[in-house]
Amino acid sequence: MKILLTGATGYVGGRLLKALEAKNHSIRCLARRPEFLKGKISPSTGAVQGDLLDKDSLLPAMKGIETAYYLVHSMGTQGIFDEEEIRSAGNFVHAVKEAGIKRIIYLGGLSHGDNLSPHLKSRSNVGRILRESGIPTIEFQASIIIGSGSLSFEMIRALVERLPVMTTPKWVRVLAQPIGIEDVIRYLVDALDIPLDGSRIFEIGGPEKMSYVDLMKEYGRQRGLKRLIIPVPVLSPGLSSLWLGLVTPLYARVGRKLIESMRHETVVKDDSATKVFSIKPMPIREAMSRALKNEDRKFADTRWSDALSSSYKLKSWGGTRFGTRLVESTSIAIEASPEKVFEAIQRIGGKNGWYYANWLWKLRAYLDLLAGGVGMRRGRRDAESLSAGDTVDWWRVEAIEPNSLLRLAAEIKLPGRAWLQFEIKKEGDKTMLHQSAIFDPLGLLGLLYWYGLYFFHRIVFKGMLKGISESVKNDQGRRLVIHGHSAVAGSI
Repeated sequence: MKILLTGATGYVGGRLLKALEAKNHSIRCLARRPEFLKGKISPSTGAVQGDLLDKDSLLPAMKGIETAYYLVHSMGTQGIFDEEEIRSAGNFVHAVKEAGIKRIIYLGGLSHGDNLSPHLKSRSNVGRILRESGIPTIEFQASIIIGSGSLSFEMIRALVERLPVMTTPKWVRVLAQPIGIEDVIRYLVDALDIPLDGSRIFEIGGPEKMSYVDLMKEYGRQRGLKRLIIPVPVLSPGLSSLWLGLVTPLYARVGRKLIESMRHETVVKDDSATKVFSIKPMPIREAMSRALKNEDRKFADTRWSDALSSSYKLKSWGGTRFGTRLVESTSIAIEASPEKVFEAIQRIGGKNGWYYANWLWKLRAYLDLLAGGVGMRRGRRDAESLSAGDTVDWWRVEAIEPNSLLRLAAEIKLPGRAWLQFEIKKEGDKTMLHQSAIFDPLGLLGLLYWYGLYFFHRIVFKGMLKGISESVKNDQGRRLVIHGHSAVAGSI
């Protein structure tokens, strides 16, 4: 079976990709930046460029496809995200019809009634558009998804780990029916083969009905943490989202959309999924335990914050006139191999820090967070290595060439476009590390931003190079000591 997968760079899509590959399906991934999938897909899986907001880019990617997964959303975008989602779904349906695709599989949100949050309403509208296309469509409606790296799990984990006392609004006591990510993936995979005459909606959830308070208590129980949870009568979604932005990995914009959705009860009322699918979802205690075990590994298989939608919007600058590109370059000679220098560069950001003036980086991230940007809350996928498309705090890896190049693209709010680039070149017995801060200013405001912060940028970037150099020397020193101890131990 030939399958088209949209959303392969996202949390659920990335997990589903691996599950489909394990079953040896023929898969083609549609992505705005297919290069971000390099190294994350098997040799037999294809990756093609396409944007659901660009109708003309979709049809070539869909030729020869039998089943298409629709796993994209605009949770992290600014502005009128529901209009973008409706437009994306409309473009998708048009291309699906033209390509003669036989089945659509969609994952939406569980919701009932008419008074829905903007996010749940948008998810519902997308499902309606897909079902009314005339193409047989399976729409799964899921409540809270629990898994390592999921949006809800990261919020619960951060709150319980960081706050011994919590004041909570009413929305944390609204009932939901959480489901483990492994069970969601099983439903999505099995949907390929079930008989289908027309379109169907399947509400999916775990065996228990519980609130976010219950989930936080279960997390605390498994982690051995006792927490005091105090309800408060009034706490608006706006204030709640700002509060979440301060103490969790969520930034205010995403937090607000999540909270607005939590105010609605999301429990399964139609149990037809249990009759059609031979899947028995695991209890939440097991789902939470599995998520914790995965979190204890170096990194989760996929994270919601690595999805392109988590960057608030992949900006399109078409037709925009920028000023002259501005570049500030600094270099340093390091007595080490390019491999050792590259190892140090790859560790930049996240819990490892930025090698110099970390408080300034945090201050800049906090200001971005207050403006509704991504801040530093996304961290990084892995502490030691990077791949194209990974997030590094407010940056995203745009290009990476082992032992040669790392280029990061900024995703904070800026009056222009910005990159931070590291180039490594071997020169005699030394390795030259060239660092470039690159900025395309947008109008006068962009120029004022660059020159207003030029002095600080120059100090910070020079300090970074020295910090990287010192880190490489320290690593070499540690290796020499360890090697010396190993030699002595071996001689006894």
